[in-house]
Amino acid sequence: MSRVIVVTSGKGGVGKTTTSANLSAGLALRGKKVVVIDFDVGLRNLDLVMGCERRVVYDFVNVIQGEATLNQALIRDKNVENLHILPASQTRDKDALTEAGVQKVIEDLKEMGFDYIVCDSPAGIESGAVMALTFADDAIVVVNPEVSSVRDSDRIIGIIQSRSRRAKEGQDPVKEYLLVTRYSPRRVKAGEMLSHGDILEILKVPLMGVIPESQRVLESSNQGLPAVHQKETDVAQAYQDAIDRYLGNDLPLRFVDEEDKGFFRRLLESVGVGGSSKSA
Repeated sequence: MSRVIVVTSGKGGVGKTTTSANLSAGLALRGKKVVVIDFDVGLRNLDLVMGCERRVVYDFVNVIQGEATLNQALIRDKNVENLHILPASQTRDKDALTEAGVQKVIEDLKEMGFDYIVCDSPAGIESGAVMALTFADDAIVVVNPEVSSVRDSDRIIGIIQSRSRRAKEGQDPVKEYLLVTRYSPRRVKAGEMLSHGDILEILKVPLMGVIPESQRVLESSNQGLPAVHQKETDVAQAYQDAIDRYLGNDLPLRFVDEEDKGFFRRLLESVGVGGSSKSA
């Protein structure tokens, strides 16, 4: 049975699209048939992160308005055969997304046999964001460890249940998961950002994972290759851990404590072995 996942947040720029790309790629790498939809009409960038921007011919709005079929609009990922992308329109208004149109697309994708339908939502509570969460079975709330992001996410968590089709039809509620991104144990220790424990205490949503702050995230986005493909990196491992927890596995948290490098490693890094040289 298909599962519809919305990736959402109250604040922009927290890593929703990066998370949508890594979640969908990570699930597909496990053999699942996955489609990821960009709901950010007018400001699409999922196609850039997925490295398929030059292959966009038709988009989500074209399908809703009957100007193209799903088969024409879906783009097969170049790295994982069982992953597809449905891009957003760059030229239409967000009002082009209608509830009936979105519902039909999602139902058609389910009939095509997709195991997971990942909805990359715009930030906040405007029409595109509400449309993305309307048909969700699961909601992944992406938050940065800062007060404004946590406050805005608290508002989104309240909206998820009230606006979802599940709530309106008296079904089981949407399952909520929390994903903390751009996390730096060093900055937490210095009091510059909230700890994951602080965030959990405020939002009270099950923690799916903690993604470390890393230059790798920006590099992978610029390369059009989700970080989960760089298997040896902390970011890839953190996303894989998060996917494991989403799938029901109980794993200890990693990358939440400042690493104690030890005397010899610090010495090697200071002279440029195993790290960047500090000499002029």
